[in-house]
Amino acid sequence: MGRFGFTGCGSGAVVTLYWRPGCDLCNKLRTQLRAARIPYRKVDIWRDPDAAAFVRGVADGNETVPRVVVAGHPPMVNRSLTRVRRALGAG
Repeated sequence: MGRFGFTGCGSGAVVTLYWRPGCDLCNKLRTQLRAARIPYRKVDIWRDPDAAAFVRGVADGNETVPRVVVAGHPPMVNRSLTRVRRALGAG
């Protein structure tokens, strides 16, 4: 499904986290993903215009983050670690 779809990335991560600097919810989820040793790819929507366009496209024109994409699942917004694990089939 392309660069920002549901296919994961080449690093083995199947979680993509769209974030922006200064977002406390983004920082919290990044910390939780690292602590849980869940590989993920982070994409700063302020540095990547295509990523920002993707987020706006799935968020009614808004740049609402954190936006999480787990391979094979629709994009999720403001999701907890528990929900990410559930989408991965690990919780």
